[in-house]
Amino acid sequence: MPTNLTPHRSARSLSRGLAGAALALSLTLTVAACGNDASSTSSAGSTSSSPSPSVASSADHNAADVSFASEMLVHHAQALEMVDLTQGRDLDPQVQALADDIRAAQAPEITTFTSWLTAWGQDVPDTSESHDSSMSSMPGMMSSEDMAALEEASDADFREMWLTMMVEHHEGAVEMAKTEVGDGEYQPAIDLAKQIATSQTKEIDTMERLLS
Repeated sequence: MPTNLTPHRSARSLSRGLAGAALALSLTLTVAACGNDASSTSSAGSTSSSPSPSVASSADHNAADVSFASEMLVHHAQALEMVDLTQGRDLDPQVQALADDIRAAQAPEITTFTSWLTAWGQDVPDTSESHDSSMSSMPGMMSSEDMAALEEASDADFREMWLTMMVEHHEGAVEMAKTEVGDGEYQPAIDLAKQIATSQTKEIDTMERLLS
């Protein structure tokens, strides 16, 4: 957790955070119902393409795959919430482009995770609970206090706070992805985990350069 964040939380900020996460899941389920494949090209010129979800039987996935899909779905939902907080901020073009890239990559991946979990007969996590203690224990997850502090930060402080928090968030996602590569069985999930590890490592490098 970033050490420079002040644990201050208002009812307004929490309400907006949960509403944003709930909206993200609602949009995700709508897209999933339409059966769209996840594919996007970032403004920085990189391309993200999530494996097309396929109907999985109980024989071709294991508990690690279920954990990866469930936890990464919630993890991505919080990243999109952080991206939403950049709206209306006076950010330099590089940071805004990075935020747009994160949304373009992770929103379709949430759709993929939702499709897998549904096909496997598993519960789809409620992303409104992404700040609960059980969820915030995942690598790189921000607490409610962190998210409130980011939302309430002045324009002068927001850029550095957002980049610092997103680096930590991405590092957690890379850790989770590597666990799936080592322990998973469902090949599309393993392939997506490799893709997440590669793309988010590159974004970490970009963010660290922007912070320096």
